[in-house]
Amino acid sequence: MTDQVLELYWDSTYAVATALIDAYPEQNPEDIGLYELAALVEELPGFQDDPSLVTEQILLDIQTVWYEETMTL
Repeated sequence: MTDQVLELYWDSTYAVATALIDAYPEQNPEDIGLYELAALVEELPGFQDDPSLVTEQILLDIQTVWYEETMTL
C-alpha cells in the first residue's frame, strides 16, 4: 500500500497543521515568523494553493492549530 499525499490548501487549517507536525517534528511553532511559516507550508508535499491567496489571519490560524496540536502530543 502506498502513502497518498493529501492535497493541501490555505483554508485546510487542520490538515496543513498536521502536515507541518509530520514534516517538522522538532520545530516549535512559536519560534516561526509568519513569512517563514508561509514558506514552510508552500514546501509541504501536496500543497496545491496559490501562494498569493494567503492572509495573515490564515497563517495565524495555522500556527495556532499547530501549537495546540503539539501540546497534546
